[in-house]
Amino acid sequence: MRLPVMPPVQPMLAKSMAKIPPADSIDGGLVYEPKWDGFRAIVFRDGDDVQIGSRSTKPLTRYFPEVVEAVKAKLPERCVIDGEIVVPVDGHLDFDSLTQRIHPADSRVRMLSEASPASLVVFDLLALDEDFMDRPFDERRAALEATISPAKPGAGADVHLTQVTYDAAEAEQWFHAFEGAGLDGIVAKARAGRYVQNGRTMLKIKHARTADVVVAGFRLHKNSTSGRPLLGSMLLGLYASDGRLQHVGVCASFPEARRAALVEELAPLVVDFEDHPWGEWQSEEAQASGRLPGGQSRWTGKKDLSFTPLAPTRVAEVGYEHMEGRGEMARFRHTAQFKRWRDDRDATSCRYDQLEEVARYDLDDVLR
Repeated sequence: MRLPVMPPVQPMLAKSMAKIPPADSIDGGLVYEPKWDGFRAIVFRDGDDVQIGSRSTKPLTRYFPEVVEAVKAKLPERCVIDGEIVVPVDGHLDFDSLTQRIHPADSRVRMLSEASPASLVVFDLLALDEDFMDRPFDERRAALEATISPAKPGAGADVHLTQVTYDAAEAEQWFHAFEGAGLDGIVAKARAGRYVQNGRTMLKIKHARTADVVVAGFRLHKNSTSGRPLLGSMLLGLYASDGRLQHVGVCASFPEARRAALVEELAPLVVDFEDHPWGEWQSEEAQASGRLPGGQSRWTGKKDLSFTPLAPTRVAEVGYEHMEGRGEMARFRHTAQFKRWRDDRDATSCRYDQLEEVARYDLDDVLR
């Protein structure tokens, strides 16, 4: 492989904003794009040689053979592209299906690539036969539009060019509507900006919500000692309609002094596993199910995920962006943010039905 821009490349990043900024808020103006919920991917193609790098520059190529073939069919012979790998399922982005692709068995990867093919959504051009990274975004976008033909709806694995708008009001409409197709928010880019590796030069606007959850356990922090125990994260639950307390995620990111105080504050609630709703999850069957806070995963390897069970009586308000999964199997997509204790709430009232229902939106109207 010999390209004007060679791997590895660290993708350009974004800093968070509370709301969509006006298009004329910076010199040269802003352009807006949907924020895709997938795996960031830098794609390098030199003829039949295709490499896909992750946000951290780790190789993704072997996990997405159908995307490699789509790149060969749709992208220029020599190019470097910034984009996102997504998996559409039933008209909605499915992050769970995407994460299943990171698997050591090639046979399983191949099977999943046929059962639920991934696609590549492209949104920036780093190189063709020459380096484009120092060119303004408007020029890079124009070159992208000239080189990528429209995708075919229902064609399986494909390459899609993300939509853009120069109208902040339309971006606001996208922000609310596109969430129903599984998208993550809006990204704003400087029209005159160059491509800056690992630089937070873009802006991202994501959904922000709160929920009241049961604090059903905690894990100790990696710096915790027997002489000074420190809370690392709280394990959160919501009650399903059948009365089960379902594990929905964690909240973390406390100052060290607060971590120590929380261990002391929660000590009276510590119970034996036999007296805890998740006590039965110590079995091998439960470990294999992946729906418990002490289970291993392909992401954590042999990391110790044991936790201290708490009587499920304490309620906390947490902030979150969105859920992944559907119905009463949904969980927080990212680590939640602790807001405050809700001692006025009965823990059994913390149910899934408090969560906001997002109106469905047809993904085909977003993918082009």
